[in-house]
Amino acid sequence: MAKLMDYCDGVQHIGIPTADMAATCKFYEELGFENVHQAEFGEGPQHVCFLKFQNLVLECYDEPNPAGQAGAINHFAINCTDIDGAYKLAQEKGYKVVSEGIEALPFWEKGIRFFIIEGPNKERVEIDQIL
Repeated sequence: MAKLMDYCDGVQHIGIPTADMAATCKFYEELGFENVHQAEFGEGPQHVCFLKFQNLVLECYDEPNPAGQAGAINHFAINCTDIDGAYKLAQEKGYKVVSEGIEALPFWEKGIRFFIIEGPNKERVEIDQIL
């Protein structure tokens, strides 16, 4: 029996509503995302910005009253190759760390180490190293 995913080949993007497009784009660009597309549409007009890192694309779009909290999707994670170096840089840059520093969990064969930072829209960005 055919499945809908038979017609798909991966994640296209993750949408993040924002009341402050400039702050949101700046936050992700400073993390290392590349601003790959911007557009205006509809009345107002509404602005949208696509930011890309490797195979992860974020669609940030104007929303006058975003939820401002983690919801049905609690976080998204970015793979990391040097968790200690990344954590040190996050502290130097002044990112709001919402985990208890670098944490560890017994996932995969040898475990993981991770920390979570909060974006300007209260989204949770996990920086994650599989050991």
